Amino acid sequence: MGFVHQFWQLTIDGLMSGSLYAVIALGYTLVYGVLQLINFAHSEVFMLGAFGGLFAARGLVNGFSDTPSGMASVGIVLVGLAVGALCGAAAAFTLERVAYRPLRKRNAPRLAYLISAIGASLFAVNMAGKLWERQNVTMELPFTNGTVFHVFGAVVNTKTLVIILVAAVMLVLLDTLVARTRLGQSIRAVAQDADTATLMGVNVERVILLTFIIGGLLAGAGGFLYAMTFSASNNMGFIPGVKAFTAAVLGGIGNVRGAMLGGIVLGLVESYGGYLFQASYKDVIAFLVLVLILMVRPTGLLGERLGRAA
Repeated sequence: MGFVHQFWQLTIDGLMSGSLYAVIALGYTLVYGVLQLINFAHSEVFMLGAFGGLFAARGLVNGFSDTPSGMASVGIVLVGLAVGALCGAAAAFTLERVAYRPLRKRNAPRLAYLISAIGASLFAVNMAGKLWERQNVTMELPFTNGTVFHVFGAVVNTKTLVIILVAAVMLVLLDTLVARTRLGQSIRAVAQDADTATLMGVNVERVILLTFIIGGLLAGAGGFLYAMTFSASNNMGFIPGVKAFTAAVLGGIGNVRGAMLGGIVLGLVESYGGYLFQASYKDVIAFLVLVLILMVRPTGLLGERLGRAA
């Protein structure tokens, strides 16, 4: 009876966390789609974007004597998202140039990419730890976190609504970009057959770079939303990164809509499982569900290559 009573509240909470997982997971699935490689430094792109957006928004919030309201709150959130996205994009750009492109030029084996990405990840974690003394960095919310409305008795507060709406907008924009724009066609062409795409006049190196940047934009903006909700630290990217990678695999690695679906499903499973059992078991439950789904559908829920997606 307790679960039935809490069902809608658990659903809303799961949608909030699932939206964040989906935004981060898209970076994994985009890079895998065009390179057939997992970007193991993507969680640090998320972390660096979080710090950039958090410091920008915190500086604006501290300029007010009271909690900002109205358009001021909206402006602060937008600035945080924009700066976070730009920092994430800059980190992803640097990562592609330093850790991936030199290896592609030398036709390096896949193991070299893995080692290079892990090295970049460790460098970013320790650099951030040195800069910010390995402490949690927090900020006051740039808005009053009150109840906005109820859904079947469940409370939807301002923070939850902001995260879900912003994540939904980013997911829709990316889906539109991949499915309906010239750049999206190029990304799908490279994902399907890079050699043929080159013969058709597609600049593969440019597409790969832009794919990294797009993933970095999403991860940085998602990092700000996460840091605004919780806090930022040099190792904050590990757990969300693992969860986002799980979401990408769950939905079908290399599939944009699969990453979105996988993130939402993972968030809901964690929310329901944490209530039915114990909160400390929610990670175990999430990965157990992943294993069970992959046993039935080894390619994930919507498993197919990005080049054949939507």
